[in-house]
Amino acid sequence: MSCRGRIPTRADVSEQGGDTDVRAALRAEIRNICTRYPSHYWQEMDRTRAYPEAFVEELTAGGYLACLVPEEYGGPGLGMAEAAVILEEINRSGGNAAACHAQMYTMGTLLRHGSPEQKQRWLPGIAAGTLRLQAFAVTEPDAGSDTTRITTFAERRGDRYVVNGQKGFISRVQHSDLMILLARTTRRDETETKIGGLSVFVVDLREAGEALRVRPVETMINHETNELFFEDLEVPVENRIGEEGQGFRYIMSCMNAERLLLASESIGDAHFFIDRSTRYASERVVFDRPIGQNQGVQFPIARAYIQTRAAMAVRDEAVSLYDQQEPCGPEANMSKFLASEAAWGAANVAMDTFGGYGMAEEFGIERKFREARLYLVAPVANNFILSFVGQHVLGLPRSF
Repeated sequence: MSCRGRIPTRADVSEQGGDTDVRAALRAEIRNICTRYPSHYWQEMDRTRAYPEAFVEELTAGGYLACLVPEEYGGPGLGMAEAAVILEEINRSGGNAAACHAQMYTMGTLLRHGSPEQKQRWLPGIAAGTLRLQAFAVTEPDAGSDTTRITTFAERRGDRYVVNGQKGFISRVQHSDLMILLARTTRRDETETKIGGLSVFVVDLREAGEALRVRPVETMINHETNELFFEDLEVPVENRIGEEGQGFRYIMSCMNAERLLLASESIGDAHFFIDRSTRYASERVVFDRPIGQNQGVQFPIARAYIQTRAAMAVRDEAVSLYDQQEPCGPEANMSKFLASEAAWGAANVAMDTFGGYGMAEEFGIERKFREARLYLVAPVANNFILSFVGQHVLGLPRSF
């Protein structure tokens, strides 16, 4: 099956071939697109801290970022498995899918919990590429990973909510039309449970004006991240997703999708490092022999590959559960843990394999090395995943 020139749809799966054929076609086409954005393109984006506009525009025009939008709203109607393939292949090809991945994982909240009117209002534009939903605002400086401690407050005033507060490490705000926002609608000390009193909103950034102040945050990678300051930002009631006070449950759909998609990016990164290390170790000759002939070079690469395949197996299981709308919190978290650890392990193997050349920009290893480090601590630190598995999967006493 070929999908050249357009993303395949759910109809293609049933009419022309199975899921495997569609995913193979997706992989081939994403690789083809990425050949037009080689290493020097990403190096220039990284060096100048620029947004990869041309790359994102091509993905948008092809419908790839609308992968999860149902056909009734103009999208291809594919699943998380296909979305994972797209992001994995971008990173395996040396790109950075973080420039545009949010449009996929935010679908977890909008598609599963948005009203029919909300879907009709926003999804056709997202599918057509005229609307970007690239921003996801949950994290706050004083709350960190304890989402129940956020204090940004949305006060209901008639047919509007008025939002005041602050968010931190929120990416791609300058390159998005819409933003998913989690805010308190009831004070924490006034709720029956600590996860109560949180609500989800879709914010139209084009209408925010001076009520939303954005301050870029410089980081060690080109990630377009910001601090946000809300000062009497008005959001129409009809932009609230689901019931007031039930937002924590709704946002978890987004978080599970985020875990799975970022795991896929890490798997792509791991393969990038393994592919480059294998090629370099086969071609680099020192002491009259390829360095890959030495077990001290060969074994770490093989170990990285084995660990990556294991991460893929757990990711694929979690994706299957997600697409069947089955509970997948433990699997989504474990896949993110395994994939990020595999990518970081492969990154270090690549640095060892390339030696001093790994530090040189022209080889692309140092840039991807920095990017791979992020997912050990974001969007949730791996130690928190260990705590989650210990408590909720193994039944151990709560640690915090």
